[in-house]
Amino acid sequence: MRSKKESYKNILTVIFSVISIGYVFPIVLVLINSLKKKTSINLNPFALPNAKSYVGFDNYLNGIEKIEFFKYFGYSLFITTASVLAILVLCSMCGWYVTRVQNVVTKSLKFAFIFSMVVPFQMLMFTLAKTADTLRLNTPVGIVVVYLGFGAGMAVFMFSNFAQSMPLEIEEAASIDGCNPLQMYFKVIFPIMKPTFVSVGILEIMWVWNDYLLPYLVLDIKKYKTIPIVIQYLKGGFGSVDMGTIMACIVLAILPVIIFYIICQRYIIEGVVAGAVKG
Repeated sequence: MRSKKESYKNILTVIFSVISIGYVFPIVLVLINSLKKKTSINLNPFALPNAKSYVGFDNYLNGIEKIEFFKYFGYSLFITTASVLAILVLCSMCGWYVTRVQNVVTKSLKFAFIFSMVVPFQMLMFTLAKTADTLRLNTPVGIVVVYLGFGAGMAVFMFSNFAQSMPLEIEEAASIDGCNPLQMYFKVIFPIMKPTFVSVGILEIMWVWNDYLLPYLVLDIKKYKTIPIVIQYLKGGFGSVDMGTIMACIVLAILPVIIFYIICQRYIIEGVVAGAVKG
């Protein structure tokens, strides 16, 4: 029995190792090509850089200059930070409220949040774009409201499920000590929900930072662009594309999220499991 279990584990290890390589390979390929000449990428994109094809960091410097990288990096950073903070604070409050206050309204509200997770974005995108334009939400500040709406479904679901596992006695003791709802949230609930905060935060950051379609539909792209949008403008005349510069900009775009994910990855499973367990 033990040998069979060990064989089974070894087979699973091999399978998941191959799957992991499949996920990592595109990132490695982009990194390699970001250091090569345009012609070398077109002729042999899978080859490692050599003396003839290697250009160092020229592609990175060229991309930063061409698309005003740091300007649009600032827009992406602001939108991501503001959107994720709004989702974390407001959705955690909502998840705690709908869990502790049991009535028809809160049950219907929670059902609405869960239902929003299964509605395809394609059904809403044209109406959303028109509504955002009418309400003047086509700015970096306005799009935060749009992201809050789309991110609330999963966030409220995870926060409410985690709130069900929290002992009610802690909140009763805080109430006896004179805490009002806001004090109870920030002094008692907020620290207890830390695993779910980190988990939801990581998932939302990766979504908002890498999102292309929603900013493209909502933002006034003549004035504001995010990094995924501006990279597509690295095209020359007659459809020519400088692949080396594009690859370099892609590396610069994904690097912050990869670093953040590596630092915080141990909290993801902890937060997901904590949010899925009911008390």
